[in-house]
Amino acid sequence: MLIEKLNWRYATKKMDPSKAVPQDKLDRILEAIRLAPTSSGLQQFEVLVVTNKEIREKIKAIAWDQGQVTDGSHLLVFAAWDNYTAERINGMFDLVNQERGFTNEGWENYRQMLLNSYPQRDPEVNFQHAARQAYIALGLAMTAAAFEGVDCTPMEGFDPAALDEILGLRALGLRSAVILPLGYRDAAGDWLVNLKKVRRAAAQVFRFVD
Repeated sequence: MLIEKLNWRYATKKMDPSKAVPQDKLDRILEAIRLAPTSSGLQQFEVLVVTNKEIREKIKAIAWDQGQVTDGSHLLVFAAWDNYTAERINGMFDLVNQERGFTNEGWENYRQMLLNSYPQRDPEVNFQHAARQAYIALGLAMTAAAFEGVDCTPMEGFDPAALDEILGLRALGLRSAVILPLGYRDAAGDWLVNLKKVRRAAAQVFRFVD
């Protein structure tokens, strides 16, 4: 079932602006993002769900005028932490302890290891590391969307600094990493919709080390 859905999905080039993703499907896609694995379980990103038409028009203008930004019903903006701080690290470790109802010496030692290393690193190194965690969540979002029969298009083709300014991300300690319009394909207007999905053969992708 999942493989069939992944064969069905493609980077939709033209979306139908008259069709909106239902709230229940959106909720499940967002929950898949929330449940994504991340390095040290820190969840180093936030996702802005943009439906405001005027804001999406501004984003489209700094995203190579890609129509999916405005023709889709929702635009997900994956924004990663701009840096690691003691507050952010402690916040997640404290949450884990609170939810699990106990503390663990090994876990606390791990907390101290991160506190003694991450905040001291170059902020750009930390942002790039956080952004890679956002991409893990992006993959799950795309998979969940396919499972729900919702089209999407992952996009790096935008001006990150301009997007950060439009959404006020820097003031939140965030920087945009990647965006994902959600919607439904306009089959009549999408040149890619009926073309065969092409991927390298399994023998060219996988190497087995026995």
